[in-house]
Amino acid sequence: MSSLSLAVRDSRTMLRRNLLHARRYPSLTLNLLLTPVMLLLLFVYIFGDTMGAGIGGGAGRSEYVAYVLPGILLMTIGSTVIGAAVSVATDMSEGIIARFRTMAIHRGSVLVGHVVGSVLQSTASVVLVAAVGVAIGFRSVDATALEWLAAFGLIALFALALTWIAVGMGMASPNAEAASNSAMPLILLPLISSAFTPIDAMPGWFQPIAEYQPFTPAIETLRGLLLGTEIGHNGWLAVAWSVGLAALGYRWSTSKFSDDPK
Repeated sequence: MSSLSLAVRDSRTMLRRNLLHARRYPSLTLNLLLTPVMLLLLFVYIFGDTMGAGIGGGAGRSEYVAYVLPGILLMTIGSTVIGAAVSVATDMSEGIIARFRTMAIHRGSVLVGHVVGSVLQSTASVVLVAAVGVAIGFRSVDATALEWLAAFGLIALFALALTWIAVGMGMASPNAEAASNSAMPLILLPLISSAFTPIDAMPGWFQPIAEYQPFTPAIETLRGLLLGTEIGHNGWLAVAWSVGLAALGYRWSTSKFSDDPK
């Protein structure tokens, strides 16, 4: 059997293992998924009229649903991948990673299983949150099939990038609790982006913080694809952030995995 075939076989085995763990312990995924759903309902039904007025053009609650959903979808990814950090940290603290290092399996398959499993869970979570958004009034009538495909590709790429970062956090954390805490910025960053209010409406000193971070260009690109707003330079910035974070997370994770057990 070729090296590629062995890598695919072992990665598939590790993916199955991680998906079985997620199925047996659904409470973690459910808790992480409830955060963006509750935020979506909170901002639409409690703050919708007020926040809608803040985006201009006489917008109300119905228009604010369309504005806020792209940001919530990317926040869903940040929330879901925390599960990957916790799962990796649990494997590390329980000694399973050390055992995998000694087995005759493709070394990269352990991390690939975590990453692919997390990306699949993130995608499923995004679909569920999007369904809630549609149920409360989100519509994208002008988006073409190509734009929908590009939006899905951006979501998958962003999920891959954040997952590799989360895996690195899990590898570097001493236990599951520390991994969960270290991954919290993946939920907090969307709160200080353009997810809920336009950057122009923020205080001047805060605008660079909101603008020059990975979530804002990804959110604006997703809005442009689904709602027809101006994308500008945000498209290539979103891709650059995603590729850069994926490369950083991959390098970090594989470096930690290659280290000898302490």
